[in-house]
This record gives sequence, structure tokens and C-alpha cells, in this order.
Amino acid sequence: MSTKTKKQELVVNIENKEAPKVLSGSGMLIEALAKENVEVIFGYPGGAILPTYDEIYKTGIRHILARHEQGAIHAAEGYARVSGKPGVCVVTSGPGATNVVTGIADAMIDSLPLIVITGQVAKTVIGTDAFQEADMLGITMPITKHNFQVRSVEEFPRIIKEAFHIATTGRPGPVLIDLPKDVSQDSGLFDYSEDVHLPGYQPTIIPNRQQIRKLAEAVTQAKKPVILAGAGILHAKASEQLYEYVEQQQIPVVNTLLGLGNFPGNHELHLGMAGMHGTYAANMALHEADLLINIGARFDDRLTGKLEFFAPNATIAHIDVDPAEIGKNIETQIPVVGDAKEALKMLIAEQGEQADHADWKASLQIKKTDFPLWYKQEDETIKPQHLIEKIYQKTKGEAIVTTDVGQHQMWSAQFYKFDKPNRWVTSGGLGTMGFGFPAAIGAQIAEPQSTVVSIIGDAGFQMTLQEMSILQELNLPVKIVIVNNASLGMVRQWQQLFHGERYSNSLFPIQPDFVKLAEAYSIKAMKVEELKDMESAIEEMLAHDGPVLMDCRVAQEENVYPMICPGKGHHEMEGIRP
Repeated sequence: MSTKTKKQELVVNIENKEAPKVLSGSGMLIEALAKENVEVIFGYPGGAILPTYDEIYKTGIRHILARHEQGAIHAAEGYARVSGKPGVCVVTSGPGATNVVTGIADAMIDSLPLIVITGQVAKTVIGTDAFQEADMLGITMPITKHNFQVRSVEEFPRIIKEAFHIATTGRPGPVLIDLPKDVSQDSGLFDYSEDVHLPGYQPTIIPNRQQIRKLAEAVTQAKKPVILAGAGILHAKASEQLYEYVEQQQIPVVNTLLGLGNFPGNHELHLGMAGMHGTYAANMALHEADLLINIGARFDDRLTGKLEFFAPNATIAHIDVDPAEIGKNIETQIPVVGDAKEALKMLIAEQGEQADHADWKASLQIKKTDFPLWYKQEDETIKPQHLIEKIYQKTKGEAIVTTDVGQHQMWSAQFYKFDKPNRWVTSGGLGTMGFGFPAAIGAQIAEPQSTVVSIIGDAGFQMTLQEMSILQELNLPVKIVIVNNASLGMVRQWQQLFHGERYSNSLFPIQPDFVKLAEAYSIKAMKVEELKDMESAIEEMLAHDGPVLMDCRVAQEENVYPMICPGKGHHEMEGIRP
């Protein structure tokens, strides 16, 4: 090729390349969000973030106005969980920023990708206790995957690009960008063409082949293998690979709370959820296994029970993209650092001789049959387990279900069988009350055609019920089911079992009229108090094409069983029979 031709080609390339624009800091943010294919922002305006909201107005990017910043960030979490895309939340400085701290911590421990933009006072007054100033870098350092404060408009494009890269690669998590007001108003060249280069951040995606071979050999030799399938499989979009590997090797599967849906809940090799309120079959599988393959789970304390009793006979293999989790709580003999999808693809390719697990599978099926989840339906009182079973049947198991934390969460995990990934949206590690309803709004935004049911406690609902205004404004067809036992259900259960039935501040003798409250927001609502009315009410709720609230009054003293009590192991479950 001649020199002249090369020069001509260079000119053509320069001409075709998008020329950098001169934009304000806020303009850069909106332009970058467009380049990152962000479809929606959840947020709440205020003084320090007003220049950004001016750009939102000018550009018309979709924005969901929450009625409280907590609602905005939980909606962003629900959106991220269902869509697999980063949820974007924009709030102002001071109390606007501190109001999203709980959601940031929730997303951090549950590995949800969020980009959180917090307004900040001008650089010239940072550190002077200026009006609505809060040190968001200091406050969020322990609960973000990374955080930035933009000190100049020139560095803003790089920061945004790095934020999206960090939030969505490796183990996902929240990244915060603190944006001083004067930087958002300053102008500079917007160049978004540079690649991200972070020498200190290089997540391992492809596992070490030798470790994969070591695990494949252990599977071949094992007599009682079990897979513990966590949320890491969902984040890696590896549900198909998990299914293929389980079918290939015929290994039983138990789920963590956050892993539900990564393997079909009705599959014969699925034993249910493990842990404090897991099934007998799942917990005994962990206790009796000689090989435990953890894929994308944290070995959380609510899963393991007392550590000295956990999987006492098992060789522990742990596949995780976050090396910090391997060996953190449980000693691991076969560590595999890498992406769950890549690890499973490599395991499938290794194949290996399939061991004879027939006796093991048969013994677990007996446990599954002899010790099913149970409840007693004795009179016209509505049992919460029955309510959730009926919702499962009427939705054919295809709804997206969101919850808070507590009894209703555990009953939903037990009695709603998830056959598909990303249908289950709940607060796991942090256990956040007020999460479930706004998360349902984010889930419905992510999948407008899906049925979204927010199964929620009467106490948690009162923490974020103001977000019903979003349903009214957008006519979002979220179905709200209040499992109303007029109490802090799980607190009451623990007070009954471990505190001598001293119900200190856990009962609600007076409640609002939730039906009238919903109607004030122009939302269809109904109260269900007797069993004979429950099924038809569920049908009516699901048939309605707009939002619905169903206040379902359930037995107050119903407890969640089975249960591993504090300080006990999987083999010491209580309440496994009626």
C-alpha cells in the first residue's frame, strides 16, 4: 500500500470519527448515559443536582420520579435484578444522598450493579459544613465497589466510563459518583472514546484449567455430590450451563435464597432452598454430602448454620468470580476463581466419567417425599403459605415476585417455585424492610409485559408505601399483596421462641385502612379476611390490567418452619413435621 493511500485512509478515519463536543458536566453525564444504553433513571431532584435535572428536561431521557430517595434506589435495584443492566439512581446532596445509603449497602452485599449519582455542594465550600453537605465518599467507602468525586469536568467522561465498567464486571456492585454543583456547570470537551484501563482492577473471568480438571476428577470419584447454586449463576447468566451440567452429571441441586430460579424449581434433582428456613432434603444433602460444589454463593451464616457442623464430611469446592469469598467462611479444598458461566462451560467440556449416584439421589428423594414443606389449614383463617401457593398456581409460576425481609419472604421462597431466572427479587444479605414494593416498580419498568407481584408484609409496606404515587402516575400494573398479620412477623416469632413470648413492640393493635389508602392513589384495592374469598380475590387481582392492592389478613401467630435455631447445624432442624 502506498504512503499516499495510507494518508488518505487516515483522513477518512478522522473524518468518520465523532468529534468531541463541548458540554457541561451535566451534559456529559446525560450523553454518557445514552452511550451506555441507559433507558431509565430513578431519582429525586434537589439544589445541588439541579443542573443535571435541567439536562434531563432538555434531552427527555426517561426519568422515574420517586417520592422518597429510598424508593428510587430500591426501584433501581429491582430494575437491575430483573434486567441484568445497571440501575441508575440520581439524587441531590446532603439528605438526598444519605437517604440512598441503605440501598447502596443492600446492592453491595447482594451484588447488584448500580450507578449512583449524588449531587454535592460546590468544590469551593466542600469541608465547610455548607448547606446540605455530606461526605459521601467517607460514608459510602465501605458499602460501594468503588466511589468517585469529580474534581474537574475534564475527568468526568473517564470517571463515568470507569464507573460502568467497575459496576458491571467481575462481581457486580454499586459505584457512586459524587458530583459537585460547580463541576456539573463547568464546560469541557466530551471525549468518550478512550478504553477503560485500570491496572489494579483485572477480574479473573477464565478459571484455571488445572483447578477445573481437579474438580471434574472429584465429581467422578464422589458418591454423594451436591451443588450449592447461588446468585453468582444469575449474575453470570449461566442458568443454561448449570442445567446442562446437572443433566450431564446427575448431581442434586440446592439453592441459596438469592439463587432461586437459577435452576428449575420443579426439576426432580432440585431439593429446594437451603439454610435457616430451607427444606429438610436440601439441608440434609449439605450435611451428608462428600463433595459440595458451591457455585456463586457466599457461605452466608443464614445458609451454613453453626460453622463447625457445616458439611462435616464434604470436600469443599468453591467457584466464584470474587477471590475474597473463597475460604472466607468455609475452608475450601478446591478453589476455582472465575466467572460461573465460563467455569461451567469448562466442566461440561471436561465431561469425565459419570459416577453412580443412584443410591444418593434415591435417599434424597425419600427425604424430599417424607419431609415436605407443610402447614395446617384448619379453619377459615387464611394461612400465608396457602395464600402464596395460590398465587403461584394462578400465575402459573411465571410472575416476577418481589419481597421485603421476614416471614412473608421465607414463605414466598418456600412455596413459590421459580423455574426461570430473574423472577425472584428480594433483599438477601442486608435484609431491608421497605425494599420489596419499590423493587417491584423497578422490575415492572424492566419488563413491562410481565406480571409483577409484590408480596410484602404490612410493616415493610408502610416504610415505602408513598411510592404508590408512581403506580398512579404511570398506571404500572404492579400487584401488591400485603401478607397482613398485624405484626413484625419474624420479630414476633423470635420473641415467641427465644424471648419468653415477650412481644416487645412487635404487634400493631391499630393499622391504617390499606384499601382506603390505595383508593386515595386511585388504585384498585380489596380486603380479604376469610379463606372462602381468597381464591376469587387473587383471580380478580390478576385479571385487572392496572395496579391492584390486596390486603390479606392472615393468621398472626403462624411461624415459619422448618427452622435451624441459632447455634445449631443442618442436622438439628426443628419443625420438619406438623
